Amino acid sequence: MHSLSLKFRTDLNSVVAARCLQGRGKFGVSDLGSVWFRDFGGKGCRIVACASNGNGGGKSSSSSTKPSSFLSRSQNYALLKQKMEVAAKSEDYEEAARIRDSLKLFEEEEPVLRLRRLLKEAIAEERFEDAAKYRDELREIAPHSFLKCSSDATTLGIRVQVRSVYIEGRSQPSKGQYFFAYRIRISNNSERSAQLLRRHWIITDANGKSENVWGIGVIGEQPVLLPGTSFEYSSACPLSTANGRMEGDFEMKHIDRVGSQSFNVAIAPFSLSILGDDSDIF
Repeated sequence: MHSLSLKFRTDLNSVVAARCLQGRGKFGVSDLGSVWFRDFGGKGCRIVACASNGNGGGKSSSSSTKPSSFLSRSQNYALLKQKMEVAAKSEDYEEAARIRDSLKLFEEEEPVLRLRRLLKEAIAEERFEDAAKYRDELREIAPHSFLKCSSDATTLGIRVQVRSVYIEGRSQPSKGQYFFAYRIRISNNSERSAQLLRRHWIITDANGKSENVWGIGVIGEQPVLLPGTSFEYSSACPLSTANGRMEGDFEMKHIDRVGSQSFNVAIAPFSLSILGDDSDIF
């Protein structure tokens, strides 16, 4: 598993520009999809740097555990969505309509999606006894589903927020290729200046196969965060399964005193899921 990186800076007068990632063909703004750029609101964004975390000075190792029972259903769901898109683009609207109806039926009957919907409805209607029942059923059949597509953690005043999203246009479910993007905001809420030195990611797919990735800085930089400032960037991660998770840490160091010890800032676990969720921490 490799990770692709994109850095964004907000600029009211900027024009969106993108570079190509070496060895990966063209990677333009449209590849991330409109849902990704809507997160930036009306500020306007400019892609000012691209890098490959997988080959850009990082190193990795992997291990595996037991497979996930939710894997095949998620793959079928992703494959149906891709087939509907292909049918619509080729103007085979009858086929697109048929697949659309199949998707609706799938969403109504697929256990995880059905229980998520019922749980949300029960909470909204204050039927908490039913909500507890649906929650327990979800925990039994898909414990991973409680991990959201976002996370938020603070270590020594350094806050790390993450939000992931599935990029359907860059994925090929029939070939076991799923593409996820994630956006990270690092905020220095402490009273001391700090610099990000290194990154460490643990990427786990739905089969339980994990990969540790280490590297210098992020997207080729080692940003300095003054008190009250933040640093944002976006990155992407190809995965061989329709679901997975990421977590890790940033090694940082206070730079206001000579000889300060480095410290690790936690990146709390978040989900990579084609089903997504309603979480939005930005």
